[in-house]
Amino acid sequence: MPGRVSTARSSRSSAAVSHKSSVQTLNSRASTASRISSPYVETPEETPENELRTQVSSMFRDAQRTTASHRKLVINLRKIQEACCYEPTSKKKNKTGAEDFDEEQFTYEFTRCVLRVMPVKKSESVGERAIRFIGLFLRHANEKDNELIPEADQEAGIMVETPSTRLTSHLMAAILPLLTAKEKFVRYRSTQLISHVINSLEAIDDDLFQLLRHGLLKRIHDKEAMVRVQAVLGLGRLAGNEADGEAEDSDDDDSGAGLLEKLLDVLQNDPSADVRRSLLVNLPILPNTLPFLLERARDQDPATRRALYSRLLPALGDFRHLSLSMREKLLRWGLRDRDENVRKAAGKLFRERWIEDCAGTAEAEDGQEGEAAAGEAKPPSFDGLLELLERIDVVNSGVENGVALEAMKGFWEGRPDYRDAVTFDDNFWDTLTAEAVFMARSFNDFCLNEGNGKFEALIEEKMPEVTKLAFYLLRYITVLVEALKRVAAQEPSEDEEEEETVEQEFIVEQLLHIARTLDYSDEVGRRKMFALLRQSLSIPDLPEEVTKLTVEVLRGICASDAAGEREFCSVVLEAVADVHDTIMDEAASVNEDESFHSAKSVVSSDGSPSKSQKTEEEDQDKAIREIMVNMKCLHIVQCMLENVEGNLQQNANLVAMLNNLVVPAVRSHEAPVRERGLLCLGLCSLLDKSLAEENLTLFMHFFSKGHSALQITALQILTDILNQHGAQTLETNPALLKVYLKALKSGSKTPEVQAAATVAIAKLMLGRVISDSSPVIEDLLRTLVVLYFDPSTAHNQGVRQTLSYFLPVYSFSRKENQDRMRKVALDALHKLFEVQETLDDEGDAAVEMVGISTIGAHLIDWTDPRKCYVPGNQLTLGDEGSKKAVNGDVHLEFARDLLERLGSSISREEKKLLAPLLQKLHVSPASTHSLLREIYAEVSDAINSKLVADATGRNALFKIHVSLGKIVNSLKEKEDDSNDLRESMRSSVNSQKSRESVAPSVVGEEEDGADKTVLGKVKEGEVEEEDEDEGTVIGGRRDSLVSELLSDGDVEMSGL
Repeated sequence: MPGRVSTARSSRSSAAVSHKSSVQTLNSRASTASRISSPYVETPEETPENELRTQVSSMFRDAQRTTASHRKLVINLRKIQEACCYEPTSKKKNKTGAEDFDEEQFTYEFTRCVLRVMPVKKSESVGERAIRFIGLFLRHANEKDNELIPEADQEAGIMVETPSTRLTSHLMAAILPLLTAKEKFVRYRSTQLISHVINSLEAIDDDLFQLLRHGLLKRIHDKEAMVRVQAVLGLGRLAGNEADGEAEDSDDDDSGAGLLEKLLDVLQNDPSADVRRSLLVNLPILPNTLPFLLERARDQDPATRRALYSRLLPALGDFRHLSLSMREKLLRWGLRDRDENVRKAAGKLFRERWIEDCAGTAEAEDGQEGEAAAGEAKPPSFDGLLELLERIDVVNSGVENGVALEAMKGFWEGRPDYRDAVTFDDNFWDTLTAEAVFMARSFNDFCLNEGNGKFEALIEEKMPEVTKLAFYLLRYITVLVEALKRVAAQEPSEDEEEEETVEQEFIVEQLLHIARTLDYSDEVGRRKMFALLRQSLSIPDLPEEVTKLTVEVLRGICASDAAGEREFCSVVLEAVADVHDTIMDEAASVNEDESFHSAKSVVSSDGSPSKSQKTEEEDQDKAIREIMVNMKCLHIVQCMLENVEGNLQQNANLVAMLNNLVVPAVRSHEAPVRERGLLCLGLCSLLDKSLAEENLTLFMHFFSKGHSALQITALQILTDILNQHGAQTLETNPALLKVYLKALKSGSKTPEVQAAATVAIAKLMLGRVISDSSPVIEDLLRTLVVLYFDPSTAHNQGVRQTLSYFLPVYSFSRKENQDRMRKVALDALHKLFEVQETLDDEGDAAVEMVGISTIGAHLIDWTDPRKCYVPGNQLTLGDEGSKKAVNGDVHLEFARDLLERLGSSISREEKKLLAPLLQKLHVSPASTHSLLREIYAEVSDAINSKLVADATGRNALFKIHVSLGKIVNSLKEKEDDSNDLRESMRSSVNSQKSRESVAPSVVGEEEDGADKTVLGKVKEGEVEEEDEDEGTVIGGRRDSLVSELLSDGDVEMSGL
C-alpha cells in the first residue's frame, strides 16, 4: 500500500505546462457541462488516446456486463487510482501501467466515462450496473483512503482531504448541472447517480452536501416520476442526517425541519405511487414523521400499502410503542384491505413479528432467554400470545365484526407450531381470562370452519365435551351475575368493579360462542346445557348480548323442524314469564317494606305530607320497574323472533305472546317500550302476511311521526315485509312508495334516514319487488340519479357508496332497466343543470359539483347496450366483434330523446352541454333497421335545420350522422343486392317452368293422345296462374319470395 500522497507527480514532464493544461481541460469540461441544453450530454473534447484511458474504459465496459465482477473491477480500478495519486513505496511492486499519469488525469478519465452513462435510457440495464459500479468504487476508494489517515485526525472528527474526496467532489460538480437538462433520461441518470453516491458514502464535505441537497430539492417536483423517485431516495438519507443534528448550524431556510416538511408534503400529495413508496421506505422513523408514514396504510396504491406492512412496520421495532388505537387501526386496515397481498402482509406481520415481540418479553421475564440455539425456531410461547391479545384490546376488538377474530384466524392458519402445541386443560378453564377464552374460541372457530374439515379432529382432541363446558359456563355466569349485583349496589364512581364486570361478560359471551358450535348428539350433555340455558335465561340481570347468545344456543339445541321450533318458543316464553314474575315480586317486597316504614313514620309524627311524598316515590319506582320489566321481556322475545321461521298462526305460543306482550307494548305511552314493541311487531309481521298487511298503516304512521332512529326502524321493517311477502303487498298499498320518496328527500334534516331509504329502495329495485309497471318506479330512479350527483349528498357517504354500486348494477342487469335509465336520464340531467346554476348564482365556492358533461358520460355508460347482461350470451368486453353485434336500440332512442330536448325551449347553455353527448352514443349495425332509418332521417333534419349552433355540438351531430349514414347505406346496398338476386332467381325459375310445361305436352301426344295433352295444358295453366300470383308477391312480401319460388319448383318436379 502506498504510504503518502504524491506531491511532485505533476512535475514529471513539465509541472507548469501539465498543470495548466489540466486546468484548462477541466474548465472547458465544466463550462461545457454547465451549458447542457441539448437532449443529450455534450461530452468533453476528445484528447489523444493513452494507456490510462484504455484501462479505465475497459473497467467500465466490463462493469456493464454483470454485477458479479464488480468487486474485482473496483479493486483493479483502485490500483490504477493509487498508481496515479500516490508515490510507490517499492520499485519491485507490479506496475499497472498508469504510473506515468497524475491524479487530475485519472479524475478526467473517470469523469469522462461517467458522463457517457448519463444519456442511457431507464429500460437499459447497463445503466443500472454502471451506476452501481461507480457508487461501489467511490465507497471502496474512500474507505481505503481513510485507512491512511492518522488516528489523531480520525478521533478529532475532522474530514481530511484525500484523492477520493477530491474525485467525489469533482464528479458531483460535473453531474450537478445535468439535473436541469432537457432530456428526461439525463435528469434521471444524474439524479440516480447523486442519490446512489449519497447512500453509498459515510461522509460528505459540508459544501458539497449543501450543493447536492439544493440540487435534489429542485428535482422533487420534476414532471417525470422516475426523476422524483431518485431525488427522494437521496433526500431521505440527507433528511435522516439533518434529523440527527448534522445541520444545526445552517441558516438556510430549507435546512433542518424544512427538508422533512417538504418530503412529508411529497409523501402525502405526490401523484406517483412509486415516489410515495420510496419515501415511505427511506424516510427516517421519527416521532414527527411516524404519523405521516402510518397513514400510508390508507394509500390508494396496493403496493405502497403492502410496503408499509412488509417493510416499514417490521423495521419499526417493538410494536408496543404504538398507541392502542393505532395498533387496532393498522390491524383492521391491513386485514380488511381489498388487495390480497396487503392482507397477507398484515397477517404475516401479526403472526410473526408482533408475536415475537411479546414472546421475547415473556421469555425474558421467565428467565428462559438464550435457551434456543442460534438459527433454531423459537418454541411457541402462549404467554406471549396472551400478551399480544391483550395489546390489541381483545375485549373490544374481539366482539362480532371485530378485527381480532380475523387476526387469530390468520394466526392459527400460519402458525402450525402454535396450533399443534396448544392445550386446554382443566387449569386453563378454571382460570379463564378474556384473552385466554378468546384464544380458545378463535381456535375452535378456525378448526371448525377452515381446511374443509381436516382440523375437526383437533376439536375432539383439545376442546372439552358438552357436559364439562356446561359446568364451566354455569360457574362464569354465576360470577357475572354476582359482579353485576355488586356494581348495582356500589357508588357510580367506582370503576374497577365495572371493568371486572365487562371482562366477565366477555368471558361468558365467548363460552356461549363455543357452545353454539358444539355437537349435541350426546343426550346427557344436551340436557345439561339445555337446563343451564333455560335457567340462565330467567335471570333478570343478564346482559342483552349474553341473552341474545343464550337464545341462539337454545335454538341450536332444539330440533330444526316445526316441533323443535314450538319447543324452543315455549321454553323462551316460560323464561319471559319467570323474568316478569321475578322483577314484579321484587318490586312488591320492596313496596311492603316501604309501606311498613311509612306506617311507623305516620304513627310517630303528625305530618301527612311525608305519606303523600312516599306515595309519589312509590308510584315513580313502580313505573320505572314496569318499564324495565317490559324492556327485558321484549328483548328476549325479539331474540326469539329472530330465530323463528315458521308460520305465526300455527304456533299458539307466538299468538299468545303477540296478544299479551307485543300489542300492549306498541300501545304503551312509554317511548322505549313502544319502540321495542314496534320492532317485535315487525318481526311478527314477517311470519304472517295478514298481520303485515293489517299493520302497514301503523308502520307508516311511526315513520311520519317518529324521530330519526324510529324512522329508520320503520323503513327497515317495511322493506323486510315487502321483500318477504312480495310485490303484491306493494301493489295493494301504493301509499308505501310515497314514504320512500319522502325519506329520500329528507337529506338536509336527517341524512341517516336518507341513507337508510337509499339502501332500502336499492334492495327493492334490484329484487324487482317494485315491478316494472309501477307508476313511481321512474320517479324513484330519477331521484336516485339526482341524489348521486347532487352536491348536497357529498358528505353523506352512505348514500354515495350505495348508489355507486346500485346504479351501474341495476342498469347492466336487464335491457328493460337500461331503457328505464334512458327515459329518466335527460330529466335528471336537467334537474342537475338547475342545481348547478343555483350554485353558480349563489357563488358557494365550498360546494363543488361534478360537471354536467361528466354526468352525461355516466348516464351514457349506464345505458351502453354492450355492457348489458344477456342471459345465455357469454359476451366479454374485450371481444370487439361481439360488441358490435349487440342490439343498440336503447342508444338510438337516447339519440332521439336528445334531439327532441335540443329542439325544445331549453337554454343555450344547456344545449351546449347536451349536444356533445351525441357523439358518445354507440350506433350498432345490429339495431332495428327501421329505427336506424328513422334516427338517420331525424339527424339529417337536425343538420339541415341547423338545430345546434355551437361548433362542438355540430361536430358531434356530424359524427353520429356519419356513423348512421354508413350503416343505412350498407343496409340499402344489401337490400339492392338481395332484390337483384331475387329477380334473377325468379326469371330462371320462370324459364325452367315454361320448358317443363312444354315437355309433358309433347310426350303426351306421342303416348296417349288427347288425354295427356289435356293434362299438359292444365299444368301450364296452373303455372301461369302462379306466375301472376308471384308477380303480386314481389311488390308485397319480398322476404319470402325465394322460398316460395323454390317450393313452386318442387311442386312442378313432383308433377312430372
